This record gives sequence, C-alpha cells and structure tokens, in this order.
Amino acid sequence: MRTLAQSDKAIFYWVFNLMAERDCRWIKLISKTGDGQLYLLIGGLLWWLEPQHGALFLYAGLLAYAFEIPIYLILKRSLKRQRPCDCLTNLNAHIVPSDKFSLPSGHTAAAFLMASLISHFYPALSIFAYFWATCVGCSRVLLGVHYPGDIIAGAALGLGISTLNLSIF
Repeated sequence: MRTLAQSDKAIFYWVFNLMAERDCRWIKLISKTGDGQLYLLIGGLLWWLEPQHGALFLYAGLLAYAFEIPIYLILKRSLKRQRPCDCLTNLNAHIVPSDKFSLPSGHTAAAFLMASLISHFYPALSIFAYFWATCVGCSRVLLGVHYPGDIIAGAALGLGISTLNLSIF
C-alpha cells in the first residue's frame, strides 16, 4: 500500500506541475461541467425532447445517482484521505475544494456514471461521453484537489453503479 501511495503522489506532482504557472480557466471550466447541474439539465432535456429513450434515460439517471451519492459520501467519510492541497507542502490548489476529503473523486464518479448512461442509451456518443468524463477526472488532478488514485476510484465507482443500475432496467 505504501508503494501505491508513493506512486500516486509522484504521478500527482508530475501532472499538477504541468499547470503550475499556467492559466487554468479552461481546466476549471471542464471541472465545473462535473458539478452536477449539467446532469439534471441533460436528463430533463432528453425527457422533454427525445421520445424514444429520453424518459427512460432520466429515470435511470435519477435512480443511479440516488445510489451513487450516498455510497460516495460513505466512502469519502470513512476513508478520510486528505486532499493533496491540504497535506503536501508548497502546493496551492487552483480551486477551493467543496469538502475535506479526496477519495473517491465525486466529480469523476458522477461523470463516468453519466458517460456510461449516455453510452448505453446513445451509443453513437460513447467516445465523446467517455472522453469528457476522462477530462473531468484529469482536471481534478490538474487543479490540485485529487490524486490520480482518487480519479481511478471515482471512475470505478461511477461505472460500477451505472452497470448495476442498468442491469435493473
């Protein structure tokens, strides 16, 4: 476990230093798309405008997030991994994180859950959806609020919840 944590920290420093002295506005924007409001907007628009799968997409999404959010909160509060910006010296994050702990990444979990749902209901958008979800996860490391391992755990959580949810439907 110690070697894994050291590798996670080393990769974090390498990725974070790519943006150390640069303008991060576009990275902040990518991260902001993972805040959650976009998911409800997409679901609502599809429910309203797309009669074939829109309603089912919205209901599947609501059910999936009803599972994902509590599991994410339980994991985060029980694992209590400090954010890199809070425990590494000489490091200032480019944003203020919304909570204290980093594992798993909630933005990444939600983004991969949404990408999985989009991919299931609208397969032609799969590449775009997963590319966007990956960008959301990477943005969290570039901004200094998550380790790469947090992103991997978040992606696994989002994909796992989505897979479970879609098996119900």
